[in-house]
Amino acid sequence: MNRRRRPRSPPAPLENDDLLSEILLRLAPLPSSLPRASAVCKQWRRLVSDPRFLRRFRIHHSRNPPLLGFFGEHYFEPTMDPPNRIPTPDDSFYSFLDEDDGRFQLFGSRHGLVLIFDRSRNQVLVLDPFNGDRHRIAVPPDFDERETSIGGTVFRVAGDEQHFQVVLVTTQVYEQGDTAIARVYSSETGGWGALISILLPPKHPTSVICTGFPSILVGHSLYWLLSDMKIKERSDGILEFDLERQVLSLLPVPVDAIPTKLQLMQAVGGGLGIFFLSKFSVQLWKMETDSDGVPSWVLARTVELDKLLLMSSRKKKREPLCIKGFAEYNSVVFLRTPTDLFTIQLESLQFKKVSRTNFVARYHPFENVYVAGMCIGGGHDGAEVLHNT
Repeated sequence: MNRRRRPRSPPAPLENDDLLSEILLRLAPLPSSLPRASAVCKQWRRLVSDPRFLRRFRIHHSRNPPLLGFFGEHYFEPTMDPPNRIPTPDDSFYSFLDEDDGRFQLFGSRHGLVLIFDRSRNQVLVLDPFNGDRHRIAVPPDFDERETSIGGTVFRVAGDEQHFQVVLVTTQVYEQGDTAIARVYSSETGGWGALISILLPPKHPTSVICTGFPSILVGHSLYWLLSDMKIKERSDGILEFDLERQVLSLLPVPVDAIPTKLQLMQAVGGGLGIFFLSKFSVQLWKMETDSDGVPSWVLARTVELDKLLLMSSRKKKREPLCIKGFAEYNSVVFLRTPTDLFTIQLESLQFKKVSRTNFVARYHPFENVYVAGMCIGGGHDGAEVLHNT
């Protein structure tokens, strides 16, 4: 008798590499997620250790990376508890900072990269603090830090793990008037783009970039806070750089305050916002645009901080609160009290004590999907690249 062969049943979902990869891709972007998955079996270990999967994992979670820690002047402090607490960077990352005589300035961190300005050599350094990969890039001659202040930022191109871009901005005095300028460096081309400029209006003749205040990326635009060079400790406006249109714009600030009381941020629902610290209350402002395309500021919310922090009147009189950093992807503000450093999550208003304050100038949050072994800049594996165009 001829027996009919039964059709083969399809493989179970967890036996299909393609389907399993899609499932593992959606694990939480925590440092412990992939190591734990790799311990399940050989198949899982093979999938999550594949460089192509690691690259997809980082890109998939690039819009919601966890806050892994923050950089101070000469140290890194992790913020997550075990098993998600990451190690501090290798000592080689701090080797050049240990000789710091005021010539190094930390511009900030984004997409797992750190940008540092080396004044003595007139270079910027792009570093991955956890694999030792670093790039030295000569600053264009348009930017003279001896005459004015310089702002800078680094970011990865969307969906591209191999390349990065650096944006530098400053204000200069030209024959036609005071001008804000910007230039963009691309690791893919290995050079700086064309000079981009905007003439400052007469009421902003002494505006400079607030040094020590990293840029904020909202949508396709970068923003820097400006200060008045003649009237010390006063914010003077906001410089916007549209990455898509490659144009600069000048925006007003809704309140008159010193820079340590203002923090640019992404507003709830999108768009540019401002976190304004007024004594022991917080005002959250949002920029809105009318039907004619004219932007204006709207006060969205006010929060009483003294009730949340439970600070005594004695502490209030000794020293007010000030803003010390901002994690843009997690909407977390670093606040220094007279005795401690706290973080506040703006959506949930949850406070967390980070450490006792040591009065450093600025804390630079490190937000990233932590995957060891990934390199930047097209796989130079730690080689230093120097360009000057």
